[in-house]
Amino acid sequence: MSLDGLIWTLYEIYFYMIIAYVLLSWIPNARNSFIGEMLGKLVEPYLAPFRKIIPPIGGIIDISPIIAIFALQFVVRGLLAILGWIFP
Repeated sequence: MSLDGLIWTLYEIYFYMIIAYVLLSWIPNARNSFIGEMLGKLVEPYLAPFRKIIPPIGGIIDISPIIAIFALQFVVRGLLAILGWIFP
């Protein structure tokens, strides 16, 4: 597996972890389960800065995970572009 493939695979895994963590918030007490706590420990440190900057819409709808995913994808694509220039 190439470095590009590894970076993209890690991005996809983290992307789905964020999606799963968001979906768990829709189910009562799901974040208190083993999987919910594990995902929280891995995803929440990344989402926390976005939550500080972006307040929930109407006090209920949290769009910070969407912005966090866009930012993560932007960084990954930039990193892949830089690696493409360094290692053609």
